[in-house]
Amino acid sequence: MSVKPEATSALFAGPFALATLSLPGEPAFPALVTADERVIDLRVALAEPELTVRRLLDGWDGAVARLTALAADGTAATEPLADFRVHAPVEPRQVFQSGANYRQHVIDLHVAHRAPGDDRPEEERRAEAAEIMDRRATEDLPYMFIGLPGAITGPYDEVVLPAWAEKPDWELELAAVIGRPAHQVSVEEALDHVAGYTIANDLTDRATVFRRDMPQIGTDWLRSKNAPGFTPLGPWIVPASSVPDTGDLRLTLKLNGETMQDESTKDMIFDVARMVSYASQTARLLPGDLVLTGSPAGNGMHWGRLLRDGDVMDASITGLGSQRTPCVAEVTP
Repeated sequence: MSVKPEATSALFAGPFALATLSLPGEPAFPALVTADERVIDLRVALAEPELTVRRLLDGWDGAVARLTALAADGTAATEPLADFRVHAPVEPRQVFQSGANYRQHVIDLHVAHRAPGDDRPEEERRAEAAEIMDRRATEDLPYMFIGLPGAITGPYDEVVLPAWAEKPDWELELAAVIGRPAHQVSVEEALDHVAGYTIANDLTDRATVFRRDMPQIGTDWLRSKNAPGFTPLGPWIVPASSVPDTGDLRLTLKLNGETMQDESTKDMIFDVARMVSYASQTARLLPGDLVLTGSPAGNGMHWGRLLRDGDVMDASITGLGSQRTPCVAEVTP
């Protein structure tokens, strides 16, 4: 099941975006979506029957010029977007996730996750969190870890909340999509390796973030973040040329119509270039890979209200479109 949000503004910034779409009973295909909500089947337009969005990204330097020309030409056969199901826009080989990258969000989490026996006043613990972040920023050490491609789902698909997940939470994030291999690139070079941007909601079960049986080993991101469907992605990949400044984009998430997250990327501790560069110092980033850049303040732990059966999340980022994610409880035998 997928439920699309009602259109309230332009689909995305710029003249076109990339998507992965399908018709009922037919395979998904790579599409160019125009600003007037028309669809061009790129398998046909580029005469490549086996084409996927990831293959396009594998040759992004040449592909972006062809796509720009195709969008401007106006002669390619098009169909209305409303006829199609929208899938996650790309199947990445690697997903690089990040935490503690929005100042206010880190402060809120630090307060919410009070350690047993820590009876200090809230102001003191908030000040401690701010000091930790200032030190991290000075030392240039983002906090990054690996997610699984199998957790990705479409932007309008239902998310099944596992029966074991006691505290499922939302985390709206700006995601950079890699378009050129990147290994040990500098901050100054990093954005040259980004093809575009999309929306990710990095769902997390707060109850399983920390290993209570072995606190010495810290966080358990496999269990807490990688259930099937825990990363709604898309709907589009908007080319980087259409999003020239990622330093002031608005991230907004509503739960059943009530605003929970509403923050600018200005609150990031590490910007997109620093995140991509940092990930590349260890790993080799490949075309189609995702670099999630952290989530702002306003998650469920802050509000004392976690996800449950029947909830609907509506999420948007300036220029990148919007998601609608219904939540359903897992049916157990």
